[in-house]
Amino acid sequence: MTLQPQSVVLQSELAGRTTPYLVSDVRPQVSGIIKKRQFNEGSMVKAGQVLYEIDPAVYEAAVEEAKAALANTKAAVDSMRLKDQRYSELLAIEGVSQQEADDARMSHQQSVASVAQAQATLQSAQINLGYTKVRAPISGRIGKSTVTPGALVTANQETSLATIRALDPIYVDMSQSSTDLLKLRRMIGAGAIQSGSTKVSLKLEDGQQYSHTGLMKFQEVSVDESTGSVILRAEFPNPDGMLLPGMYVRAVLDEAVNTSAILAPQQGVTRDPKGNATALVLTAENKVEQRTLVAERAIGDRWLISEGLAEGDRLIVEGTNKVRPGDAVTPIDLSNASRTAAAESIPTTGR
Repeated sequence: MTLQPQSVVLQSELAGRTTPYLVSDVRPQVSGIIKKRQFNEGSMVKAGQVLYEIDPAVYEAAVEEAKAALANTKAAVDSMRLKDQRYSELLAIEGVSQQEADDARMSHQQSVASVAQAQATLQSAQINLGYTKVRAPISGRIGKSTVTPGALVTANQETSLATIRALDPIYVDMSQSSTDLLKLRRMIGAGAIQSGSTKVSLKLEDGQQYSHTGLMKFQEVSVDESTGSVILRAEFPNPDGMLLPGMYVRAVLDEAVNTSAILAPQQGVTRDPKGNATALVLTAENKVEQRTLVAERAIGDRWLISEGLAEGDRLIVEGTNKVRPGDAVTPIDLSNASRTAAAESIPTTGR
């Protein structure tokens, strides 16, 4: 078989795990007793939806107390304002001392500041009252609840009440050897191959092909020292919820395109006792010559050869067990033989 360069897509199949697009642990921001749970475990929830209700009695009382304090400080402001005005008028006719006028002005300013402080206290109390309704921070599917009505919860506790995961789209995190990554980049930089597509296909745990195609999102900027690998992340649509977090999958990436690849049929490549790939080729004088090859990877029923074979080489693919290096042979080109056989198989019409 006379070898000719071909355009080949170089693919890599990497192991990976699915991870949620968004994850949020629901925790209370105020302490109290859970009065009600307002969602079904495992259901879809919307951002802002009320999930739990904490007993609001204490926080309602705090709001009313803050409102009363604000009304009291506002009344004091009116009294201090009038006193400040009167003392300013009396100071003009020397009816009061400068110190007394200054004290009246200062008291007025302090009362104004007290109003602002009381307003902030009221706002804080209203915020805490709003926190008694624990809402979903994101939209997604909610898991099981760790508490039931009647349970005491505390603000910012370590244990979450529930976890919400956004699963459409969903991420797939894959590991690629840093050695393979460097080799690929070096080949692309040298112009030997071209960059591939950003599209990614997926094989599920049962070996079935996932029906949706994903897109490569990013590559980690550091190498894991324990494994010597780099994390790649792809994003896949998951409208049917088939992909769940933590699933083991295999992602197929179109890493690059080799526009001048040499592909050798696997039946024409053997291994020597050391495991090196070898092949028998014909010289210009139709003599058998053995060569040592570098077989990069298998693509279908052929080997991708990076060293040892070139365009125009005549590779022996049949009868390799009948010849030895140095033998003179009469070659038959398989491609020509196939065309001749195909022509002979076409029925002819009678004259």
